[in-house]
Amino acid sequence: MIRVFFHRSKCIGCNACVEADKHRWRISRSDGKSNLLSSTEKKGIYRADVHDEEYELLMLAAATCPVKIIQVEEK
Repeated sequence: MIRVFFHRSKCIGCNACVEADKHRWRISRSDGKSNLLSSTEKKGIYRADVHDEEYELLMLAAATCPVKIIQVEEK
């Protein structure tokens, strides 16, 4: 399993994560920031536990994020 962390409050809405992995990320119509799909929030940090098959795309999303607010770690 892979664990993804996302600091949404720092998101600038550039869409890089969505372009890297459209199945895990969406831009919110209400505020223009990204949403990490199927995640839970605690103290402003969103977390999702996902399957190993998503590792490469999540790493691409993390690498292309200009504000570096996506972290991916193996569980």
